[in-house]
Amino acid sequence: MLNKLGLFRRDWVIVRRLWWGQTRRRDTYDIIDVKGQRHPAAPTLEKVFWYQHLVQTERGRDCLSHHRRDLCRILWSEWSPGWQFDDATFTKSADAFENPDFVDVVISCYRHSFGLEAGEMAMQEFEALLAQKPEITVPAVTIDGTNDPLKPGGTSDHAKMFVGFHEHRVVGAGNNVPQEQPEEFARAILRVQEQIN
Repeated sequence: MLNKLGLFRRDWVIVRRLWWGQTRRRDTYDIIDVKGQRHPAAPTLEKVFWYQHLVQTERGRDCLSHHRRDLCRILWSEWSPGWQFDDATFTKSADAFENPDFVDVVISCYRHSFGLEAGEMAMQEFEALLAQKPEITVPAVTIDGTNDPLKPGGTSDHAKMFVGFHEHRVVGAGNNVPQEQPEEFARAILRVQEQIN
């Protein structure tokens, strides 16, 4: 089935990295460096990551469990400060927050990235491969939002990881480029598709 998929989500890294030949299209590169995450960022960036610290505690789990929509709406606003999304746009995504696994997955993700949980045992082989930071040989277009507080200064320094075709673009957006700048995101997809063909 993978050979029929076109993947344009933001976190399908393992699929793209390890099963490139089995998919027609891919998306962006975004892997957490778990070892690197154990060291603090500058205090100004740690302040932006307040929610990651919150969910390391049971109080944070309780907050996410009981106030998931409010908490996530705050994060959307902070992560994309120039994006004036409406209630309907938020609700389309917020419905997914009611998934019974949502809280457990979010908590586990952030605790794992801080090195406080072992992670999914079935994925350890892939974690080990990705920890080696293999070169990215597939065609890629990376996009930074100029107003993304989670990546101040952008990610252009990651260019050395790409050994195949690579373009880096900077657009007027925060952290959610696909929704904030859908035309730019679509152009990037088409550019990658040109390289594949």
